[in-house]
Amino acid sequence: MSLTHIIRPLFAPRYKKIETFATEAEALQMKVLRRLLHEARATEWGRTHGFGDISSYEQFAHSEVNDYEALKGAIDRMRHGERDVLWPGLVRWYAKSSGTTNDKSKFIPVSKQALKDTHYAGGQDAVTCYLHHHPESRLFDGRALILGGSHAPNYNVQSSLVGDLSAILIENINPVVNFIRVPSKQTALLGDFEQKRERIAREAMNRHVTNISGVPSWMLSVLTRVLELSGKERIDQVWPDLEVFFHGGVAFTPYREQYRRLIQSPRMHYLETYNASEGFFGVQSDPDDPAMLLMLDYGVFYEFIPMDEFEQEHPTVVPLWGVQPGKNYAMVISTSSGLWRYLIGDTVRFTSTAPYKFVITGRTKFFINAFGEELIVDNAEKGLQAACQATGAEVLEYTAAPIFMDQEGHCRHQWLIEFSRQPDDLKHFATELDTALQTINSDYEAKRYKDITLQQLEIVNARQGLFNDWLRSRGKLGGQHKVPRLSNSRDNIEQLLKMNTR
Repeated sequence: MSLTHIIRPLFAPRYKKIETFATEAEALQMKVLRRLLHEARATEWGRTHGFGDISSYEQFAHSEVNDYEALKGAIDRMRHGERDVLWPGLVRWYAKSSGTTNDKSKFIPVSKQALKDTHYAGGQDAVTCYLHHHPESRLFDGRALILGGSHAPNYNVQSSLVGDLSAILIENINPVVNFIRVPSKQTALLGDFEQKRERIAREAMNRHVTNISGVPSWMLSVLTRVLELSGKERIDQVWPDLEVFFHGGVAFTPYREQYRRLIQSPRMHYLETYNASEGFFGVQSDPDDPAMLLMLDYGVFYEFIPMDEFEQEHPTVVPLWGVQPGKNYAMVISTSSGLWRYLIGDTVRFTSTAPYKFVITGRTKFFINAFGEELIVDNAEKGLQAACQATGAEVLEYTAAPIFMDQEGHCRHQWLIEFSRQPDDLKHFATELDTALQTINSDYEAKRYKDITLQQLEIVNARQGLFNDWLRSRGKLGGQHKVPRLSNSRDNIEQLLKMNTR
């Protein structure tokens, strides 16, 4: 008998609970808030902010919204072993995340409770939603290929460790899971990504793999090596029973066609998750809807700032039940790791409110607004998709930044793109991208009007491997490190352009 057939009924009750998200959202979120405040009331942060006396959302909302800089001092003390600072007891693990503040990296506390009530809960719910929609699944009849990062001691404090979130999850996972996953734990936690890639490919290629999980860019690198070693042309020839890719971390749009080419099985499925260092927030609960379901009963309380007020000194902050579909919001979270009213840096747009489903639209700091065009990552992804469809090209990696004024007094956006399939005519691709962006973004269209403010965008063709080389030079190859897609600053693109000539 299929092992999946035996295990499947265990997930059915949870799916019924998920269905209540459509009707009980406010009650579920208020229950989470009350629990978080109660558990943290005796911490230093809880005493300072009067958590023991808060009985309503309105009272909670009187406290300040915080970015990483505001919490950095408290987190640093926790990393040195102090207890009861932002969350009760000793927090041992810290997820190292790419710095979008003044620091190279952020260190996000990951409490033992958050591992259970948020990160692992999210992984289980991803499987729950998948099994519900795919009754023919044989998911548990084979192995799961799960990519992970690495971890290391933190400040030489015995009780404190820092690493990629994926490494933290692998290190703390139920040992039973290790019997149904590849690669070995030792390989999964290697720090050298290139050595790890080789070992993962060799360990996994002869296993019965039914599902894969990880960041699309790094998984693609591993799958390519599997094909090289196996001599096969397609991944479904290596793993005939592969049925689903649980992916997250970066937008899947630039990689979709490459995966379709590598995996041509009609039984292959893709399910997006939103699992950040700060918490697990969303699951693609319906295979026919690209929007993700916001997970409401984890250790996370959500608030949102309208992006059209984001730069204001006192912007509006609304709870979940105050959001409107179609608007772009910066997400604010309070979690069971002690991140209080924390501005995570991601922006989202809700597509519905019964249930609350959303798409990730970008980062609060990853956008281009040098001339009032307000170009966000969501616009960029859709524009590239349209240009690829029009030209037959495939984009592997990209970044873009403004050229404020060249020698002729012209201003434009400059895109550095690494193609996995080159367009026949780069100028045609640039025109299609520029036209698509004008269709998608009215502010960009207005600034492009008659080339008065902005001229047509410029595309620079990146050599193969450029972005990996750049990440490697910064010690950020592998794991959950990402290429910054859009920036008002030219710092990143100038570094890349210099390396592009080598």
